[in-house]
Amino acid sequence: MTPDDYSEAAKELDVYVQAVLERKAENVVLLDVRELTSVADAFLICSGRSNRQVSAIADSVQRNLKKHGIRPLSIEGKTDGHWVLMDYGHVIIHIFYETVREFYDLEGLWRDAEKVITPSMKDEGKDEGGPDDGIFERMKHENGNEAAVETGVHESEEEGRL
Repeated sequence: MTPDDYSEAAKELDVYVQAVLERKAENVVLLDVRELTSVADAFLICSGRSNRQVSAIADSVQRNLKKHGIRPLSIEGKTDGHWVLMDYGHVIIHIFYETVREFYDLEGLWRDAEKVITPSMKDEGKDEGGPDDGIFERMKHENGNEAAVETGVHESEEEGRL
């Protein structure tokens, strides 16, 4: 996949992905929820290995996005470092301590949402064909551009449905 394969929407969302990756956020997932809710267009979900790392990721995200002129509408949970919710209007960032993420299972709750891969996620090896990778397909966005999207249905899951 070349950089030209990403839509403008995926490229725009990449600034958020870069911000969480700067502090080594793990298991980064970007969900396109436009068809499922009016609350936001995208959920960015990631994890830290400790409550201190979760808070550091949140601080870094806020600092980096501010440099791009992007300011949050609200931030919740930053002092505890278990689940930080950063509301940027069309993008909501969820930064979890890993065990809290497993408990709330937002990916399961929003399983009908398309997983979007941005250029930075590809650079981090997100779509290298690991066990969490699904079948990729092209998705036309409202502006007519295409983006690489993970369907969320894995080949092994598809066979199990037969």
